Amino acid sequence: MHPLAVELNEALSGTIVDSMLSDIGRRIFFPKGIVAQAAEAGSQAKRFNATVGMSTSGGQPMHLSDIYNKFDTASFKPADIFAYAPGGGDPRLRAMWKEEMIKKNPSLEGKRFSLPIVTAGLTHGLSIIAMLFFQPGDTLVVPDLAWDNYELIYVHQQGGEMVSFPLYDETGAFNVEAMVATLRAIPSKRARLLLNFPNNPTGYTPTKGDAQAIVDALVTLADEGMELMVISDDAYFGLFFEEETAKESLFSALCDAHKNIFAVKCDGATKEELVWGFRIGFVTYGSKELTDAHLDALNRRTLGIIRSTVSNCDKPGQSLLVEAMQNGKRYAADKQAVFSEMKKRYDVLRRALKKHEGNDLLIPYPFNSGYFMAFKTKGSAEVLRRYLLEHYQVGCINIANVTLRLAYCSVECDKIEELVDLVHRAAGEVWS
Repeated sequence: MHPLAVELNEALSGTIVDSMLSDIGRRIFFPKGIVAQAAEAGSQAKRFNATVGMSTSGGQPMHLSDIYNKFDTASFKPADIFAYAPGGGDPRLRAMWKEEMIKKNPSLEGKRFSLPIVTAGLTHGLSIIAMLFFQPGDTLVVPDLAWDNYELIYVHQQGGEMVSFPLYDETGAFNVEAMVATLRAIPSKRARLLLNFPNNPTGYTPTKGDAQAIVDALVTLADEGMELMVISDDAYFGLFFEEETAKESLFSALCDAHKNIFAVKCDGATKEELVWGFRIGFVTYGSKELTDAHLDALNRRTLGIIRSTVSNCDKPGQSLLVEAMQNGKRYAADKQAVFSEMKKRYDVLRRALKKHEGNDLLIPYPFNSGYFMAFKTKGSAEVLRRYLLEHYQVGCINIANVTLRLAYCSVECDKIEELVDLVHRAAGEVWS
């Protein structure tokens, strides 16, 4: 094993992170190679900097003017667009994202957690976590209604297992009891749990009371000696439309809840900052007994994964986002306008569904947030999906042949009622 990997293993020895690392996680490290040496030279090589494989002139990257001229050249130097980004991301963006996390999750104030690392989108963040902490023989616990990419990453890419529990109990609330039973059934007493709120595909977020019940249940398991890694997929964070809905990430409560709970937050600018194609995500860590030195070692491990896969992440996207967050004239106003429009669509959808209450062909899952709502279907969801596409030119998503998902985020407000009516009409034609 490389001496730098040994050094990181020693730094993390005896921690909850140490017990969760995969074999890859134990072997990986951030090398003191080109990237590290170039970073060192960046601050000290005042005469000549002959480290990075990037053609420069006058201290700026050489570039195509046809591309550079598409940018506001008064705001962005060529280096802001064409240079490599640091392995962990633009330091300004990382610091700003941490500040934003605290602003959006006030209970994080005063708590110790890592400086977020920039990833190439939230999916990349989840994949990094899988490489660091998941391997054959490990089990990932998820709700039965979950994003299909989890299976692709954790099962088919990393070779582990995935088990699920019913998302809802008989009252339509989060099924804490089923979650606990599923975790307790894992023989190793070491589990990885992934929760995504607002949920994809259902658009569900627990109430404040249910969120606290989740935290309390996990702390109880930790008290019993179970080691837990809890991954919060916060892709749709902030799109909460009901007063009683929990407004903070579970990470906020879990990052210092218990020494046996290792909390990981995967989020992104994708939806929160409305930059889907920029592919900017973040990974953040926290646990009760992790010191700054532990978190630094963990971040260096994460940098090793990034260095050995994508090397570094998108530079122009990070620069544009930093500029908008720091100096944008309409940054807050535009984000509020989008939230207001999504809330309006949510309310219209609620009213449109109300007139179909009692229809047993399509039963809406409880929803209160995010971009989606979904139906439990009486018959094949795939048959209904194809029928809608072929007969009504309506596109929607079939999940596991029992759930039909509607992304109302991409339907104009004045068309939502028509969409809902067509889906119900098609269900009647297919199954009645």
